[in-house]
Amino acid sequence: MTTTASTTPAPAGTARDLGLAHYAARGVLEHVLARHGATFPQQIALRAAVTSDAPQTPDDLLARVQESLKADPAGIRAAFDELRAKRLLVADGVHLRPTDAGRELLAAVAAETAPISARVWGGIPTEDLAAAGRVLALVTERANAELAALTA
Repeated sequence: MTTTASTTPAPAGTARDLGLAHYAARGVLEHVLARHGATFPQQIALRAAVTSDAPQTPDDLLARVQESLKADPAGIRAAFDELRAKRLLVADGVHLRPTDAGRELLAAVAAETAPISARVWGGIPTEDLAAAGRVLALVTERANAELAALTA
């Protein structure tokens, strides 16, 4: 008996598929963050502070986080307050900056999630990842434009 590769095309990805993938990956990250007493919004805010090329004012940092999370500014400011209370983010004049403890938290989370990410992403052909990257960039661009139109 001879077998041949299926010529049936894979089903097209949908918005639901994208959402399910996002929430599955986020669930993994939130599980790891919880072990460190951190939340997803706190991690996004702290990462924005750590990866910034220049010191950020609270408003600058708020804009960066809001661009990522599309969240209510009050919730983002609450995350800043929580990070300051935990001494992971500190006021330095008019700027907010991450502390060594904040940087260490991000490094610990990255170290814990790295092997998980390797298992999740491992074995996916490079050309598939490239195609997915192009599609996700286009979806992000279009969704951001739609959100801007809705909030204008």
